[in-house]
Amino acid sequence: MNNKLQAMEVFVQVVDTGSFTRAADALQLPKATVSTLVQALETALSAKLLHRTTRLVTVTTDGAAYYERCVRILSDVRDAEESLSRTRLSPSGRLRVDMPTGLASEVLIPALPDFFTRYPDIMMELGSTDRPVDLVEEGVDCAVRGGELVDSNLIARRVGVVNFVTAASPAYLERFGTPQHPRDLERHRCVNYFSAKTGKIYDWDFRRGEERIDIAIRGVIALNDSNAYVKAGLSGLGVIQMTDYLLAEHVEAGRMVQLLPDWTSDPLPVHVVYPQNRHLSAKVRVFVEWVSEVFANHPYMHLRAVPRPLPLAAMETI
Repeated sequence: MNNKLQAMEVFVQVVDTGSFTRAADALQLPKATVSTLVQALETALSAKLLHRTTRLVTVTTDGAAYYERCVRILSDVRDAEESLSRTRLSPSGRLRVDMPTGLASEVLIPALPDFFTRYPDIMMELGSTDRPVDLVEEGVDCAVRGGELVDSNLIARRVGVVNFVTAASPAYLERFGTPQHPRDLERHRCVNYFSAKTGKIYDWDFRRGEERIDIAIRGVIALNDSNAYVKAGLSGLGVIQMTDYLLAEHVEAGRMVQLLPDWTSDPLPVHVVYPQNRHLSAKVRVFVEWVSEVFANHPYMHLRAVPRPLPLAAMETI
């Protein structure tokens, strides 16, 4: 029975990822084992479940019907195991998570000692990238994502928002002056940020009361990693617009100066997401709850009704 359940799990992973190789990587099994288990399943069922070519693996009509049953059966088995064990209290096993670099380095990684104190039997694999990953194809259990969600195959729980500020280094301001209005940025050197998925450079947006300004700025450089973007600002490459939690310590220490503090930019919602065709295991459940708690207690992860300047160093030195 255990072999049959493992074969079902392997088959589901192959269908989800569209690849024996990716399924083997996600399950940490040899590719030959994955292929053997699926073939044994087809032999036992006397049915062809998958169409195989050198480049693509697709599911047959029989395979699609069997896949749906396998997903339900595996979910029921996990429910039964958890209801009769201490898994809900002490979840264990490998947990694959992905999140943006800035959130990882500045918010969640510093808080992780608390997570592992609570759940010492979980082994986490944390991917940190500003590139949106395909959770199913890459075998990721859940991800923390900023922005509006467009993937209808994911279940999302909103856990917070990130707010943006505009800033520049003292050296830059000494050389080029301090902008007093968003439109002044069109005459300044600015650092742009572009989407790692589409390559599109994001516009800069500002709001003050009922007034709203969106500007497409021709920057001196465009980046797609939040930590590198902050470094560009610190290096004096130009004006940047970045999340307040990444800039707060630099502003407070005088390494950066917040600009246009009476203007706000659109906040970005943050969600924890996971595939909807997956059973929400205990380890994913506790991680989602923990992330929600971390964000709820974080000073910068809440919607700002009015602009709140960061703790500024003395601007008289500029």
